[in-house]
Amino acid sequence: MDLIAPLQNRLRVTFAGQADGVPAWELALADGDDAGHFRPGSAVWAVHGSMATIPAGIRALLTQALHPGALAGVVEHSDYRADPLGRLAGTIRWIFTVTYGDTAAARRASAYVRRLHESVRGTYVAADGTERLYCANDPELAEWVHLAFTDAFLRCHQRWGGEIPGGPDAYVREWAVAGELMGVADPPRSEAELDGRLHAFRDRLTGGPRVDDVVGFLRRPPLDPMLLPGYRALFAAVADSLPPDRLDLLGLQRSRLGPVPLPTGRAAGLTLAVVGRALGETGPSEAAARRRLARLGVL
Repeated sequence: MDLIAPLQNRLRVTFAGQADGVPAWELALADGDDAGHFRPGSAVWAVHGSMATIPAGIRALLTQALHPGALAGVVEHSDYRADPLGRLAGTIRWIFTVTYGDTAAARRASAYVRRLHESVRGTYVAADGTERLYCANDPELAEWVHLAFTDAFLRCHQRWGGEIPGGPDAYVREWAVAGELMGVADPPRSEAELDGRLHAFRDRLTGGPRVDDVVGFLRRPPLDPMLLPGYRALFAAVADSLPPDRLDLLGLQRSRLGPVPLPTGRAAGLTLAVVGRALGETGPSEAAARRRLARLGVL
């Protein structure tokens, strides 16, 4: 316990913004008048309730950065360098509200993010060299962000999580609700469709100095020193899990000692086991949702 308690405090500050207590927005997930979009036993609860969401966040950010329009919005309209944990907390709040809240809470959270995105506008240089206008709510960018999230959470859970009820297709199909809430007209509803849609974006993706800058920041973020060794293990494992085309655009290489691949996946699994012990089996968002479901008599 002498080692776990300090780690637990630092993890809570990183993910929730506070070491003690539960954030008010998580407690509010116990409120509401319906069961929400997802329930216990769903693919979404299984995937989003596992520790694999932590490397999934890294993979999602790396993938999103490869679309120059999405990257322009982050670089030009966010303070991710000055307040990376604040941006992380906002993303976690949206994901967990859609996952565990009632349908009204999910709609409100998504509408709030879309209102913020409305002012995220500018120009970017596309992969074909042309200059284009963008808004974060543009259908193409909304779709890319949804694909990146879905891919990241699915693939990381397959690598470091447990079974998915109904399999990968169930997760992609269920999480399509989140895409629709964020304005994606026709989100994928199967693993094969997800892979196909990602492949269709291939010619629109690019690397370059801006991507290199973001990758450098994600490789060495300003985390608490106690968390850095575990984060480095996760980053290396996430990089090793990416397909070759994304890895090349990101300017990353697989971890090797000479010709021998390093066991980064195993190191990441051990890291997640320690984090899971520190944070506990059931997170406060899920616990709040279970209280709501019990009150409504559907649990």
